[in-house]
Amino acid sequence: MHSSLTLAAAAPPAGGAAIGQVAGMTLAVTLFTALLLWLGLGHRSGRVKILGRASDRLGRLAGLPGWAAMPLAVSSISLLIAAIGLYWDVSLHIDQGRDPGPLANPSHFFILGGLYGIFTAGWLAIVLPGKERPGPAAVKIASDWYAPVGGLLMAACASFALLGFPLDDMSHRLFGQDVTLWGPTHLMMLGGAALTLVAVLVLFAEARLWQREQRAAGVAREESPTAVHLRRARMIGACGGLLAGLSIFQGEFDFGVPQFNMLFHPLLIAFAGSLALVLARTLIGRGGALAAVAFFLLLRGALALLVGVGFGETVPHFPPFVVEGLLVEALAFAVKPGSFRFGALAGVLIATLGVLAEYAWSHVWMPLPWPAHILPEAIALALPVAIAGGVLGTFVAGGLQLDSKLIGRPRAWIAAGASLVAVAAVVAFLLPSTAPTDAHAQIALRTVHAGTGPDSDGRTVAATVRFDPRSTVADANWLTITAWQGGGKLVVDRLRSLGDGVYTTTQPIPVSGDWKAMIRFQRGRDLAAIPVAMPADAAIPVPAVPALATATRAFEGDRQVLQRERKQDVPGWLWGVAGLVVLGITSTLLFVLGWGLVRLARRGSAGPPPPAPVAQTTSYEQELVVV
Repeated sequence: MHSSLTLAAAAPPAGGAAIGQVAGMTLAVTLFTALLLWLGLGHRSGRVKILGRASDRLGRLAGLPGWAAMPLAVSSISLLIAAIGLYWDVSLHIDQGRDPGPLANPSHFFILGGLYGIFTAGWLAIVLPGKERPGPAAVKIASDWYAPVGGLLMAACASFALLGFPLDDMSHRLFGQDVTLWGPTHLMMLGGAALTLVAVLVLFAEARLWQREQRAAGVAREESPTAVHLRRARMIGACGGLLAGLSIFQGEFDFGVPQFNMLFHPLLIAFAGSLALVLARTLIGRGGALAAVAFFLLLRGALALLVGVGFGETVPHFPPFVVEGLLVEALAFAVKPGSFRFGALAGVLIATLGVLAEYAWSHVWMPLPWPAHILPEAIALALPVAIAGGVLGTFVAGGLQLDSKLIGRPRAWIAAGASLVAVAAVVAFLLPSTAPTDAHAQIALRTVHAGTGPDSDGRTVAATVRFDPRSTVADANWLTITAWQGGGKLVVDRLRSLGDGVYTTTQPIPVSGDWKAMIRFQRGRDLAAIPVAMPADAAIPVPAVPALATATRAFEGDRQVLQRERKQDVPGWLWGVAGLVVLGITSTLLFVLGWGLVRLARRGSAGPPPPAPVAQTTSYEQELVVV
């Protein structure tokens, strides 16, 4: 009894956060929101001068109106902070397990601060414009108050992401903790942050429109070559950042603990690459796709070093997207960017040659290399997803380039909507999974390191596993022993075949303390696991699975083993209702983003014509219309 009580006291909670921590976070957010309201409304009334002075100074430095310069600066810094927090948070959960509470995890402060910073940027964009209208697409708030569409979209994306925090806590209380990046509320946080880059581009386009109006009225001078190059750098950063944002959804594969079909990996890469790189090439001109890839590699490389070396956690891997960038650039020589045809053809190239290139890369620097036998199905399923990404990238680019003829028609909305439906259909097709029935494994463990000394890292073992029937794991997409959440770096050991259904480990596997070690297997619809060693957990509660010298154990559903914290007695209809709520909120945000892009294109294209290019511009500068 005493040991059970001690374990219960020591085990981190597996449900929602403690009420005291929820109250503390709510109070902090409320106070900061009150400060934002005071600053913003005080600026609108003229009583508070600090925002006006600071934004004007930033505007002069950035060559933009202050109402855009300050929000763009705040959102850029906030997105970087949120990205650091996200990858740190995922690596902490993989290596350390679940949190004692939301305030006990330092990465949560980065995520929450970054997302709230994005909301702050949106609020600043809404309140900073003076009595005059900030461009033709601005939305009327009051008689003398017009807010730029980009600011409204930025606040909407941030609100969507921030809403994920209370919904996540509610989900934990109803369903238990979901230790997966792909939990519905987690995807809200990730998706809201990624889509913020679209809002950033819209705000930047509105600033360019306002400047165009000022020059047409003779109020402002023409752009200098330096300003044009600075504009290109901003676009590269935004498009490269969008590529990084969309790549967040590959995170479980990047770390090596995917909880879904391996075919999702090439599909996610193809979608991210087609959408972001079509957008980059269309907006920036020649070299734009490769420049966005370069920014992506710089950002993701820095994050990998920070998390893996700086914080000492498991390193997140990432795809390079170089071949995809080259394919998009090559296509632009044959088909003019800016049409749905260009986007669709780019998707075809990325889904075929791009997927083949990423297959090769997976054998260079990915925790789980793709087996060759998945390529035909990967390409077949990637085709509709990548084409959809290219169409959506063209839709976004059309709004930013004020091409109302392209995206202002009903068929453009149909194309964008059909693209989203196609992606959702492929995802729904791949989600269901099963576990092999009447199959088991005979596990023999040999101690490599006893781990009994005071400075020991714990016991490690070598394993020999015989599967019965032996055909159960033949042609597996992955067959590993995975050990995680034990206070050290993740271990993903790809089992080596000895023949006749017998496999062996290739490195020591930790099995003592808090380590959770399991055999994991995926092929087709089969996604299953066998526990090798699991600690007792009184907070769930579940008993220990001891690391025995010999044991015969059956396959279980991968989710049951990997997500032990998930409650098993929740009715299916409740999970379905929760999913529909998240889907409804997500659909609303996507519609609002589409509305903002169409409004920008229609209102902006009705304004004065763009000024002539400045002297000594290069060909890529002439391709830039607004952004």
